[in-house]
Amino acid sequence: MPLSPISRLLLLFTAIVPPAARCQTQTISLPAGTPLAVQIDQHLPMRVGQPIRAELIYPVYADNKLVLPEKTVLKGTVTNLHSNHSRRVSSRLRGDFTPFYIPVVRFDGILLSNGTTVPITTNAATDGAPIYRLVAPPPRKGGLIHRQFDSGIQVLRDQLAYFTAPGKRDRFTQLLYTQLPYHPQRIEKGTAWIVETAEPLSISPQVASASVPASKSDDPSTWIINAYLTDKLSSATSQSGQIIHATVAEPIYNPDHTIAVPEGATLIGAVTQAKPARRFGRAGALHFDFRQLVLPNGKTQNVQAAVTGADSAVGQNLAMNSEGQVKPKPQDKIIVPMLLIALAVSPLHEDHDDGDLELFRKNAGASNSIGVVGFIIGTASGSANISAGFGAYGAALSLYNRWIKRGSEVSFARDTRIIVQTTPRRAAVLKPTSR
Repeated sequence: MPLSPISRLLLLFTAIVPPAARCQTQTISLPAGTPLAVQIDQHLPMRVGQPIRAELIYPVYADNKLVLPEKTVLKGTVTNLHSNHSRRVSSRLRGDFTPFYIPVVRFDGILLSNGTTVPITTNAATDGAPIYRLVAPPPRKGGLIHRQFDSGIQVLRDQLAYFTAPGKRDRFTQLLYTQLPYHPQRIEKGTAWIVETAEPLSISPQVASASVPASKSDDPSTWIINAYLTDKLSSATSQSGQIIHATVAEPIYNPDHTIAVPEGATLIGAVTQAKPARRFGRAGALHFDFRQLVLPNGKTQNVQAAVTGADSAVGQNLAMNSEGQVKPKPQDKIIVPMLLIALAVSPLHEDHDDGDLELFRKNAGASNSIGVVGFIIGTASGSANISAGFGAYGAALSLYNRWIKRGSEVSFARDTRIIVQTTPRRAAVLKPTSR
């Protein structure tokens, strides 16, 4: 039976046009509510209307396929500035009257690898901060004294890193700024936000063409799972036994490329310890784990899981122990207050051979505890009592913050990225399904 002209044209099109080109009309849908973790790579002015160019920190998957690779660029804008009340109060006690703000950002476009921009609608984000990855260290050996010694060494290393780590020149400049009664504010390099898509988003295959497994598991009985917390957790408000959830962010593949843990599966667990912060510098503590894995098809697998990593804002200064418990890093409660006390009393100890330069040095060292304002007043007055008064005020603030005020809480926002090491228990290994 002879072919019609239309049929011959279709056969010719099939033979000539490559399969990839024939699939250009296909799209992958990114559902609403998908978390996108983005980060800026440069300092930006703190102002409304400031354009934001951020990169994805982690790849984004949908239906177990890569939709947006890591470092994909998102474009947005600072839409508003909220008053940072707590920082303002803390800074004004030290003579810094800068009106600190928290930027409100919203993203509206994704820059694809081919140069085109796909419109996107996200929720507004106000919790931007540089982040770092908490990692559970190996179990510590030795008794209480040995562990306390290790903690002291770690505090010393953290303090030395402030002066030796990359970017020390910029940190020193910002430290000088804090001595001024007013200084410009900026959005710090490395600031990250986690935003959620407000509407479903369709992505063409040119972005989602990669199908390389996100993670492989050589041991079919153990999986290292990247997930997002579905619930907000805090040592101040969470309760021991509280049920929590996390959503698997990247599929886990078996050595034969079949899926062991699909993207979109749900981890179900509980808070095992929630200890709120208390007075006299006693910090809060938080511990949680997961016990079940629920697949998108509803099948449930019992698991034994431990949290081995989590993202945290730099300002929180958190640390994770080998058992997954998270607490604020220990503060230096001795050296800094003692140094400030020594500087405060130095103007009151005048030797007979002290010259004008030595008296100026003592007054400057004591009065500089609250920045340039105290320095100018203390040195201009030439009074040892006034300089010592400023020094005592600074030492009292340091003692209050380290020994008297309520300690820091431990909190994780919704959509915080976590790493969970999971092993099935009391059941057969989860049977993978081919895709």
